[in-house]
Amino acid sequence: MKSLFTLPALLLMGPWALAQASLKPSINQKAQVIESKTIAWRRDFHEHPELGNNEVRTAGIIAAHLKSLGIEVLEKVAKTGVVGILKGGKPGPVVALRADMDGLPVTERGDLAFKSKVTTEYNGQKTGIMHACGHDSHMAILMSVAEILASEKANLAGTVKFIFQPAEEGVYGARGEKIVSGAELMVQEGVLENPKVDAIFGLHIMAEAAAGTIQYRPGATMAAVDELDIQVKGKQAHGAYPWQGIDPIVISSQIIMGLQTIVSRNVNLPEDPAIVTVGAIHSGIRYNIIPENASMIGTIRTFGTEQRKLVHQRIKDIATNIAKSGGAEADVHIGTGYPATINDVNLVDKMLPSLIALNGRDKVLLKPAHTGAEDFSFFQEKVPGFFFFLGGRPLDKLNVPVASHHTPDFQIDESGFQLGVKALSHLVVDYFDQAMPATKKSKK
Repeated sequence: MKSLFTLPALLLMGPWALAQASLKPSINQKAQVIESKTIAWRRDFHEHPELGNNEVRTAGIIAAHLKSLGIEVLEKVAKTGVVGILKGGKPGPVVALRADMDGLPVTERGDLAFKSKVTTEYNGQKTGIMHACGHDSHMAILMSVAEILASEKANLAGTVKFIFQPAEEGVYGARGEKIVSGAELMVQEGVLENPKVDAIFGLHIMAEAAAGTIQYRPGATMAAVDELDIQVKGKQAHGAYPWQGIDPIVISSQIIMGLQTIVSRNVNLPEDPAIVTVGAIHSGIRYNIIPENASMIGTIRTFGTEQRKLVHQRIKDIATNIAKSGGAEADVHIGTGYPATINDVNLVDKMLPSLIALNGRDKVLLKPAHTGAEDFSFFQEKVPGFFFFLGGRPLDKLNVPVASHHTPDFQIDESGFQLGVKALSHLVVDYFDQAMPATKKSKK
């Protein structure tokens, strides 16, 4: 059935779509052939996960593969990142493709033959390490794209940068102070320069979306994420004589309830959603002692720059003033995390027909805004970017719950990998094609 709408989809794209169309049958055939390697790479990475800025084994495998393809390779970029540069046989723009590399401190359950058994100590606790967000899939897909495009090097009218990025999940220091994320550090080290990148594409596999589908959203797609840390200082007293103290637990409770009004009363929800979540609160040591201090930590999610400023200011106002009203003090610290992932609207408009031509209008779906966060946003702050989602939910589980990302039971249907390989490859050749002068296209 797909052939019935391939031609109309191409016509939607305009005359430019046909200029390098001769590459696509070859790309599609090679994606089918390489599928078993894609899956094998993914399973190897899954069985041997590494945390952010420690992806040494992972980086070594990726670098060796890129070198074997004759691709120029830069190693130890942003600590453990790998960058491959493939210069096509014809001049043209520079397109970057990105995959993240790091696993998470999650102990895997389930009975996969390639289940992770790797353990470590994280934040003073022994834990397993797991690719519980699909980064193993992203790397395997991009390695396959690199092999396919390298085989078409002579026909490529431009340059491709393959960015294998460490530490997407972030690495944290004391009191919410975040060490620079992998994407931010890569940008600082010039990954988008020499040669200068004109556009960047990335994908994320989604356990909740049906395998064989692609989801996208123009504009604000994923939320900005910031870390909240509030310290409340009261006055210690005997639990039997509360009037002699200032109870930081009661005041913290009032602050938590006050924070709920930010979303319900201060945020313009029809324009941009927002979330303020307190994830932990700690105070006290004994049942009959009112403690001196209480602390709480949480996460903030926003989609707009002005909204982000508003939410931060309201958190500070509410916490400090509620504490003051009770005779206590509140010290509010907001650790700035990732900005919102904002897909360039013009780039999405230009490149969406490429995905539709590949997969059909009915399997390229508009997605609601996602309150998860992605440091792909740091690349998008510098160059136009398009970040989309690849379905990873088994088709026989469309009507039953599946484990979400960052959980011990997270699993991905590998049948969607081939679509991911084709999608990134098609976006590259179609972007190159759009940049070609009309006179050159007409000669083909």
